[in-house]
Amino acid sequence: MTIDDITYIGQQAMIVTLLAAAPMLIAGMVVGLVISVLQSVTQIQEITLTFVPKIIAVMVAFVVFLPLTSEVMLDFVRELFDGINLYITAR
Repeated sequence: MTIDDITYIGQQAMIVTLLAAAPMLIAGMVVGLVISVLQSVTQIQEITLTFVPKIIAVMVAFVVFLPLTSEVMLDFVRELFDGINLYITAR
């Protein structure tokens, strides 16, 4: 296994992590932004008001994007398992 192989695997792992987490993070960020704007417009400064909608939005995004997320992760794992013989024997 060369340093190029290790760098490639690390790079792919970071990309897969970003692709898998992005839908939930974006959903939470958008809902948080909308709630913050509504709080500033209505001058309701209740800190706990943001938690429940964010949790619901993240859970809905998780369920909706689960097929895409699992496909991205499975492709990465398949690529790792397909190349494991090459990674072990290449010295």
